Amino acid sequence: MAPPPSAAPRIGVLLLQSLTFACLLISLTLLTTNTATLEVDLLEFKVRFKDVYAYRYMVATTVMGMAYSLCQIVLTLYYITTGNRPMSDDNNLQFDFYGDKVVSYLLLSGAAAAFGATKDLERLFSGSGDVDKFFDKGYASASLLLLGFVCTSMLSVYSSYALPKKV
Repeated sequence: MAPPPSAAPRIGVLLLQSLTFACLLISLTLLTTNTATLEVDLLEFKVRFKDVYAYRYMVATTVMGMAYSLCQIVLTLYYITTGNRPMSDDNNLQFDFYGDKVVSYLLLSGAAAAFGATKDLERLFSGSGDVDKFFDKGYASASLLLLGFVCTSMLSVYSSYALPKKV
């Protein structure tokens, strides 16, 4: 069954939503599995992501972004397959518009917090055990979250253009 003719632009939106979800999922996986051993004098400490408050915030923003992306993917798939929107057009467009804005800024703040904390902590603990790998994974995870922000902000621009056509 071919998608409805009016749903063609939504396939591009679906690809961006899927890319956002994939980036956030990989970012979350990298961050939550990240551990290191910190050596201070004769003591060794196990460091996990939850020991850094900025990383906890990053996890929270990532999970919220994933929930929103998954919701959007489901709604877009429903529209592509049936040609009907689950909500009225105006409500759906406003949900997309405001949701994209809020979630994109949440993702950006999570990435910024992680980049800042990683930079500060790396300067303090560099060269102490395998902590350098810990910070490298922190940077990688924050970079993927930033890429998720870029995808969501592109979706935000798309929803900004779609809203005036219906209002």
